[in-house]
Amino acid sequence: MRVFDTEIPDVKIIEPTVYADKRGYFFEVYNAQKFEKLMSFCPSFCQSNESFSKKGTIRGLHLQKEPYAQSKLVRVISGTVLDVAVDCRVGSNSFGQYVAVELSSKNNHQLWIPKGFAHGFQVLSETCILNYQVESPYNSEAEVSINVFDTFINIKWRPSDGIIMKESDRNASQFFDAMSYQLSGSQL
Repeated sequence: MRVFDTEIPDVKIIEPTVYADKRGYFFEVYNAQKFEKLMSFCPSFCQSNESFSKKGTIRGLHLQKEPYAQSKLVRVISGTVLDVAVDCRVGSNSFGQYVAVELSSKNNHQLWIPKGFAHGFQVLSETCILNYQVESPYNSEAEVSINVFDTFINIKWRPSDGIIMKESDRNASQFFDAMSYQLSGSQL
């Protein structure tokens, strides 16, 4: 297993060691000891989620407010996505910036997204199965949704013949409106 930095240092790409032969392949999706050795901490996952999506689907951008904030370890089981993490940590040097990484069942890369980041993805293959583990359980009252087409963040989504989105995601708040729960009284 190897860990690579992204443009935002707290977001990491994790590349597992894949053992392939004529039968197929094997790799450790997660190993607490190796993770802790490489990352200097060990997450305590409490939930594992899976989604199936069709080409052109964009899901997100979502994050959870404290005390339900979630770190995520994201991977693709089948297909390809453009996976996006947006820094929503007020006071961070990269506040409002994003990282976009192509995850696929061919490259087997995973993306570590720490607490305080919004997450979303765009399906690039015909279909996709995405899995992610989280450190805190989902709480609908703590969810914050940010519009994926917000011009401040300006995510460079891939061209698509059509975009499929949940109506609530399509109508989500602009970045600074969504962050208002954190920004009142803070200095940017």
